[in-house]
Amino acid sequence: MPFERLNLIEPIRRTLAEAGYTEPTPIQKQTIPYILKGRDIIGCSQTGTGKTAAFALPILQNLVIQKLPDTERMQPRALVLSPTRELAIQIYESFVTYGKHLNLKAAVVYGGVAKFEQVNFYDTGVDILVATPGRLTDIMKDGVLKLDKVQVLVLDEADKMFELGFAEDLNKVFQAIPYERQTLFFSASMPPDMAKFAENILVLPIRVDIETNSITAPKIRQAVYFVNQHDKKKLLFHLIDEEEIESALIFINNKKEADILTAQLNAKGIKSMALHGKKSQMSREKALNNFKEKHIKILVATDVISRGIDVENLSHVINFDLPSSPESYLHRIGRTGRAGARGFAFSFCSKAEIKSLRKIEELHSFSIPVVTNHPFYRRSDFEDNKPTYNQPKRKQQIEEPEMLPMIPNVAYPEPQIESESDIENRKKRSRIVKKDQVLITNNKKKKETDNKEGVKE
Repeated sequence: MPFERLNLIEPIRRTLAEAGYTEPTPIQKQTIPYILKGRDIIGCSQTGTGKTAAFALPILQNLVIQKLPDTERMQPRALVLSPTRELAIQIYESFVTYGKHLNLKAAVVYGGVAKFEQVNFYDTGVDILVATPGRLTDIMKDGVLKLDKVQVLVLDEADKMFELGFAEDLNKVFQAIPYERQTLFFSASMPPDMAKFAENILVLPIRVDIETNSITAPKIRQAVYFVNQHDKKKLLFHLIDEEEIESALIFINNKKEADILTAQLNAKGIKSMALHGKKSQMSREKALNNFKEKHIKILVATDVISRGIDVENLSHVINFDLPSSPESYLHRIGRTGRAGARGFAFSFCSKAEIKSLRKIEELHSFSIPVVTNHPFYRRSDFEDNKPTYNQPKRKQQIEEPEMLPMIPNVAYPEPQIESESDIENRKKRSRIVKKDQVLITNNKKKKETDNKEGVKE
């Protein structure tokens, strides 16, 4: 199905054609028609499935066809919340790219830099604001930024925001925006507390679930290497010498170890940089940009960039340490094999990590091939420890929504919206959220994570 079937306006279709995009991904195909109609969405899909375009394209279209004068575009009409700085920047860049033929203004705010460097949109106005929750509430205290004009709210990687303890910041945002709005809720998982939260903020949402196993990628060659912890660095250097690694993103769980490993790679003449939450924002941006532009071969990182970050032609992802949560595995390896390209995902597994590997295979219902013909495999240490997993779950059949008819090649068609009676009936049947209601509770102590270490994201 080409993008034309999704009823997108000509300037957006032109941008997609210039970027070489011809076919929408499943999440885009399932959600764009409903977002254009103003419906609330719950989108459950893993990383690398095109979620950003799924909400950015219809938001751009719905805003531009309003044709408001500049005097009515001083405060944001679309608000996108993201858990990390890097993802917020990437979402902002996507809005700029997709909207380059539209007269819309976007801005991004995030922690780690001075506020005055980010708030120049106060004077020029903004249509779309992308923000991390902590920095947004920090700016709201100044009293200059108003959110009462927000028409559409996007929560991207909502489960990660819960994990990072953004409950208090999110509550402040919800108190400041209109409760009659369109809400788009995208998450990789839907635990019970998330489902209850979604019930509070959404009005009769359309739910789209993209089967996890559908993206575990024949295009990504996965392998696990059993190796003792003290031999992991030797194995890494061996693979770099033996494998044709053009570029590699190495995930490691400890920030200090990330710096040490980076120094050792550079000492061997392998250009590398580290990226984690204790780095300054300038250092984080420099490391990520140098990696994207191929100025360095290796980026050693914690899970701060496991979500959503797109690096073109990334050949390898290496899990130096297995992730602490099995859900993070697909987020990590999803950095490679993007946009139809082939990729490689290698995971190092020590004896202490066997249980973690079993949980990964159990959750995702597949067995990762084991590589034993490497110099640091000790059979006696890993005998009878090959992980097993349950039988694969039956894939759910997802019904496609009825596609809107193709539109003529005109610049700004009228939006397709529900009638007033349809809207009123839908609201009467829905759970209306009062503005003074606390939507989220967070009984757990806030975590010291890569993204909330004494600074406002």
